[in-house]
Amino acid sequence: MTHIARIEDLRLLARRRVPKMFYDYADGGSWSESTYRANQSALEKIRFRQRVGVNIETRKLATEMVGHKVAMPVALAPIGMCGMQHADGEILAARAAEAFGVPFCLSTMSICSIEDVAASTTKPFWFQLYVMRDRQFVARLIDRARSAHCSALVVTLDLQIIGDRHKDARNGLSTPPKMTPRTVCDLLIRPRWCLSMLKTSRRRFGNIAGHVAGVSDMRSLSAWTNSQFDPTMTWEDLVWIRKLWSGPLILKGVMDQEDARRAMEVGADAIVVSNHGGRQLDGAPATIEVLPSIVEAVGDRIEVLFDGGVRTGQDVLRAVAFGARGVLLGRAYVYGLGAMGEVGVSQCLRIIEQELSLTMGFCGQTDIESVGRDILFEAEKL
Repeated sequence: MTHIARIEDLRLLARRRVPKMFYDYADGGSWSESTYRANQSALEKIRFRQRVGVNIETRKLATEMVGHKVAMPVALAPIGMCGMQHADGEILAARAAEAFGVPFCLSTMSICSIEDVAASTTKPFWFQLYVMRDRQFVARLIDRARSAHCSALVVTLDLQIIGDRHKDARNGLSTPPKMTPRTVCDLLIRPRWCLSMLKTSRRRFGNIAGHVAGVSDMRSLSAWTNSQFDPTMTWEDLVWIRKLWSGPLILKGVMDQEDARRAMEVGADAIVVSNHGGRQLDGAPATIEVLPSIVEAVGDRIEVLFDGGVRTGQDVLRAVAFGARGVLLGRAYVYGLGAMGEVGVSQCLRIIEQELSLTMGFCGQTDIESVGRDILFEAEKL
């Protein structure tokens, strides 16, 4: 087996093992993918201050996110169609997160349903909600999340309309995949993936199939899903959701100081500074570029989380240094899932943990909760 030492190793292995349309779905961005690339490159440009002469034998990564203790300031982000990266993918990722001690967030557009994941885990997980045109369906999703004892509701704000994702269009992305000659050839060279998918019955959007009147087959499911993202959603809809959900409410997709303040006004407990991994507005700034100003705008009145471009434990530390309470891992764990299933997700988390712990030590830090901006090398101050 290929030696796995970094997230990039998992990515390369996933690219070999996951059918192209599903790998590209997870790994691609919108339009020219400039924002997708900027998220990662902007993080890589941030340098650390190396410190010495400090006792760093014991280093503490454990902290709290949204009122819950976590092994490190990381959660697994909501990613659609994880069950197409690997059979039963959401269940496997949730199990790996639970065993490690970090939150897992299930996407509305998951293959495994809320109930599937709840039945396969022993601790509460987060549920991510898209505000769809069918508000009764949205209310039922919230009820289902409550019944499954989900510990937080994550509402994604930046998918009222869908960005122009050229790779998905070229690949003819569908769930399950349409059996065109090109698709068949792509599947035949990935027998491991095919065999695992044959062993599961979960190949549709589990939170939708069987829960919407008139959606009886894959054609009607696809048509319904494509028509449901709602461009009319406003902050008033968040007020309505806050009334329906009494637990922790996290609003994801905030890239502006004024929107961060509005999130506080509607009663959110936390926000995620996120540009949807560069899959929506291409040309938007990298998330790390706007994180400091948003943290400054809200102070300690609301918890600020972060995602976008995180590929290393060093990236986690950079975000924490800029004021994030925690980081949502997206593509990094999906690479692990596609590469090796649950084992791959666990490996991803171990890599992030080791890189985070070592970098803290080199910066003379022993407690993640004490990390601040002073660990960063800022040449303009010299």
